Parts: sequence; structure tokens; C-alpha cells
Amino acid sequence: MLWFTLALTGGFMLVEAIAGWLTGSLALVSDAAHMFTDSAALAVSLAAVRLGRLPADTKRTYGYQRFEILAAAFNAALLFLVAIFILYEAWQRFMEPAPIRTLGMLVVAVLGLAVNLVAARLLHAGSTSNLNMKSAYLEVLSDLVGSAGVIVAALVILYTGLTWVDPLVAVLIGLWVVPRTWVLFRASVNILLEGVPDGLDLSEVRASILAVPGVCGVHELHVWAVASREPSLSAHVVVENSADAQGALEGVSRVLGERFHIHHSTIQVESGGCPAAHSAGHPQHA
Repeated sequence: MLWFTLALTGGFMLVEAIAGWLTGSLALVSDAAHMFTDSAALAVSLAAVRLGRLPADTKRTYGYQRFEILAAAFNAALLFLVAIFILYEAWQRFMEPAPIRTLGMLVVAVLGLAVNLVAARLLHAGSTSNLNMKSAYLEVLSDLVGSAGVIVAALVILYTGLTWVDPLVAVLIGLWVVPRTWVLFRASVNILLEGVPDGLDLSEVRASILAVPGVCGVHELHVWAVASREPSLSAHVVVENSADAQGALEGVSRVLGERFHIHHSTIQVESGGCPAAHSAGHPQHA
């Protein structure tokens, strides 16, 4: 799906760039710029998928899965730069309006909408479970909205002659993309910093562990994710006596899997009672 989408967006990006130059439409150039970032993002995503499949070795015990997150962060940063460029160019157009060939602008925008609809449909399924695919999907989605905006701008200019609508639509496209790009960038940085994955509450995880029979304390609790899937956990669990150790370990593992879908955990069991620091709420980290 990524290969096919890359061929679609890369090919039509050249069409839009040439058409934007010939028609004088900044909105088309804006859409072409976003399609350029789509193409770059898809290429990086493909590289990340290939690298992510490489097996773990003695130096990289998790393999190369985190390339997915690096690709998502790179794509988000690229989109920010494109948005800044478009806003600057739009300001220039507001100051010095340029003539626009609206009919050619309209035809290319309609074709662009069709291409982006196909690309978005291809990437939608993978976007729900993979941050790298989500980044590529968001960029294609932003282009889809951009193409729709260019169509509206072309129709307005065609029937009213208000050429300032063209840079206005370009600005709206840029402003629409920025908040979604920020969400993607923030999620990528959170994973790179080994923060608690979205959808998990650390205090709730801790309370659930403490509720397991035989467990009377927990500290050094860490929850993170190597990529956008499969959260991992490590913790020191304190039991009342050594006889409870195995049962407590099994209970904690079961709770983590059933309630939080954490199936990759490393738990160190400590026996001999609960020190005051542990039972009273030792500072937690993630």
C-alpha cells in the first residue's frame, strides 16, 4: 500500500507543481508542497518498515523498531517547515496579488482530490495501529482537504474574480495541518523519551498491582513503548513473605495483560515485608 501510494502522490506532486507555476495559483503550489512532504514521508515510512523488520542483534536488543518513531518525528518536522513556507508566500501574495488561470487550477485540483481519496483509502487501515502509518495517513488526509480547498478557491475566483481567495485558502490549508502535525510530533517525542504510552494511567497501573493478593508495595515502576505498539513495563514488587512470591508474580502478570494489554514485563519480586518508603508511596517514574 505504501509503494502504491508513493507512486500516486509522487507522480501527481509533479503535475501540481507545474500546474501551480503555469496557472499562478499559490493554493496549488501549497498543495504540491504538501504532496512533496507526503512523498518524502512515504519514502521514509517505507525505509522504516524495512529497517523495523531487521532482527535484534547483540548491540540492538530491540532491533530497529524505533525507526518507525524517528520517521514519524521527521515527517512532522517537515510538515511544520512546509506550513511556515506557505504562510510566508501567502503573505507575499496578499501584498502583491498575482493573476490566476482558474480553469487549469480547477481541473488539476479535481484530479488531486481523486488521487488523495485513493491514497487515503489505501492507508486508512494501517493508521489505527502504527504511528508511522498514521503520520503518512495524516499527511495524505491534509492533502485531501487541501485539494478540496483549492477547488472551492478556483470556483470562487472563476465566478467572482476575487484572487485574494487563493492565498487565503493556502493559509487555511497550512493552519489546518499544523495542529494535527503537533499531535503527531508530541506522540513521537513521548515515545522517544520513553514516556507513558497514550491510554495508560501510571497511577491506575500501580493501584492494580497493589490490589493483587500478597503484594504490599511497588516501586521503580516504569512503563514505556519501543514503538507505537506493545507497551513494556518493569517494576519492583514487594510481597509480605517469600511464600507469596510466585503467586504474586503470576497475579501481577495476569492483571497487566488482561487489564492493560501489557504482555512484555520485567518484574523483580522482593520479600520480607513492606518498608515504609514503599508502602507509603515511593515516587514513581516512567
